[in-house]
Amino acid sequence: MTQEIRLNAFALAAPSHLSAGLWRHPRDRSVDYNKLSYWTDLAQLIERGKFDGLFLADGISLYDVYQGSSDVALRLGLQFPRLDPLLLVSAMAHVTQHIGFGITSSVTYEPPYMFARRMATLDHITNGRAGWNIVTSFGDSGTKAFNGKAARQHDDRYAVADDYLELVYKYWEGSWEDGAALRDRATGAFCDPSKIHVVRHDSDYFQSEGVFITEPSPQRTPVLYQAGASTRGREFAAKHAECVFISAPSRKVARDLVADTRRRAAEIGRDPRDLRFFQSLTAIPGRTRQEAQDKHADYLRYASVEGTAALFSRWTGVDLSKFALDDPITYVKTNAQQSALEVYTTADPGRVWTVREVLDRVAIGGGGDLLVGSPADIADGMQAWVEETGIDGFNLGYALAHESFADFVELVVPELQRRGAFKRDYRQGTLREKLFGAGQARLNARHPGAQARHGAQQAVVA
Repeated sequence: MTQEIRLNAFALAAPSHLSAGLWRHPRDRSVDYNKLSYWTDLAQLIERGKFDGLFLADGISLYDVYQGSSDVALRLGLQFPRLDPLLLVSAMAHVTQHIGFGITSSVTYEPPYMFARRMATLDHITNGRAGWNIVTSFGDSGTKAFNGKAARQHDDRYAVADDYLELVYKYWEGSWEDGAALRDRATGAFCDPSKIHVVRHDSDYFQSEGVFITEPSPQRTPVLYQAGASTRGREFAAKHAECVFISAPSRKVARDLVADTRRRAAEIGRDPRDLRFFQSLTAIPGRTRQEAQDKHADYLRYASVEGTAALFSRWTGVDLSKFALDDPITYVKTNAQQSALEVYTTADPGRVWTVREVLDRVAIGGGGDLLVGSPADIADGMQAWVEETGIDGFNLGYALAHESFADFVELVVPELQRRGAFKRDYRQGTLREKLFGAGQARLNARHPGAQARHGAQQAVVA
């Protein structure tokens, strides 16, 4: 039986995302990233293509590792400047009915109570289409701008994240019982106070005592995304994530990441099938293979080697300006995204990558897979990834906004549908139901967040 492929559009509210320099292309729309029509057009385009959602990356740190400065990033517009993605969603939700919205928000920068309120609000007004990409934020520049301090160490950030999740689960799942919002016009009772409970939380990282001010949304807890592929990141994903974003340079690396994370989930009592995995992918399709190759060559003329080096340096914490192009990439422990370096070093010991090879790989699409070819070529490649790695789908990036998504919708989606590998219409229900099936609007009972529900602990003891 052919597996149905899941698909998110992958974007950032900035003049560039993963393909440094491509905003200069005459057909690219990225310079209009600060116009509302840019985002409503994108939302309608990907819903026309039956995408599952729009995955919006974010962060407030600068790309300042390369040459020990942010000058290159500022000059070239490398993920700079940036808008707050959450504020874009209301407009996009208004012009669509089905696509979900995966919003990146950091446990380092967002107070839990206020963030939980905003996400519950978003889930209400989108009728259950909200998702949260959980990040811990490793950039010193962003953390210093936020509170004047350097970022916590890698594993410490995940300890904070575990505690943060425990607290927001209490808000979303435990403060209000089902049926607490009565809306009883006859008696004048809007709520039943006996079914609304005070959240109490006192830990090394967060303290809270009070009733959650927002009534339960259609999903209560938004769909939970997580992108850490380091050892500690996989441990966190196995516990909390419902959707895991990976950016593996090969199918072997992806297969190992997926298998290890599913194994960890099973060890703590979750069903490994409770996790959906999305691989980073950029596709450049053409009506023919030659047309696609010509398009790829055209895009490469605008790619910035310097910008690509600055992106990779910040992701890994390794300043590539200190290396020659033919030097090998080796693993060093940094306080950045450890997985971004591991996938080119320790994840596949039999493969030695040089700086030049990494920069070539990362230039278009940021290092996830790059497929160039006819619709059949692209579909073949996507199905091979799914079959050989155990992933469920892709976070589809772009070379040009919005040309890359429009080409995919026009050329590749019909080919995948013809093969029975992609849906022809949306399922009904919330984002979680669209991803996991009817009747699954809320976290399932195996998820740790379900233990925060009122009465859950008593039921376990009983």
